[in-house]
Amino acid sequence: MKSCLVIIPTYNERDNIAPLVAEIFQNIPQAKVLIVDDNSPDGTGVICDQLAKTNRRVQVLHRAAKMGLGTAYREGFKIALSRGMEYIIEMDADFSHDPVVLKKMLAEIPDHGVVIGSRFCNGVSVVNWPIRRLILSLLASYYVRKITGLKISDTTTGYKCFKREVLEKIDLDRVISEDYAFQIEMNYLTMKLGYTIQEIPIIFVDRHSGTSKMSTGIINEALILPWKLRLRSLFGRLPFKKNQP
Repeated sequence: MKSCLVIIPTYNERDNIAPLVAEIFQNIPQAKVLIVDDNSPDGTGVICDQLAKTNRRVQVLHRAAKMGLGTAYREGFKIALSRGMEYIIEMDADFSHDPVVLKKMLAEIPDHGVVIGSRFCNGVSVVNWPIRRLILSLLASYYVRKITGLKISDTTTGYKCFKREVLEKIDLDRVISEDYAFQIEMNYLTMKLGYTIQEIPIIFVDRHSGTSKMSTGIINEALILPWKLRLRSLFGRLPFKKNQP
């Protein structure tokens, strides 16, 4: 089995992180885990350090403050590439992404650039979302597809497995999105590089029942980003390394 790194950004996840890591290893024992903690006030970072002391497959990256989901993944991707990882997975820390799906992702990834856990490719598979949040997410994916040309049903999912060669061709320092829109940008760049994006169905369970995680800033970033990507593509300014499309 090729090397695999699971990247998990954390902020106030002290009750979830240890059982989540245990379930990850139960499903893909060959994997390594990188936890990126943004100085969680609840002591998540201390628990992560304890996990790393008892298991060599766990590493912790401590950051000074909450700096955005996209920046956490970019730092994690750089570490994964520097360590020669062939497959790089991103997932949430709160069990909204079921670790059971990891084996399916790794089975599919050799034939694709990215495999995504999709909430919408098999109907709507979301639990504990208010109707407004569900409608917003469905409309966002429709909006993104129309502007960018992406052919996937769930453009904003954060449960993904990347093939190394995709990330190697992207200049991560020039990726412009910092929060949830990062998922849109990475999908678009993967498509423009000519790789396929494979969707596999998941059941997404939001632990924050009835509470939207969306802020005005996040929504505005997602609204503007697709147009920025189109313009950057038009003028040849997508963040690809030299000799890439």
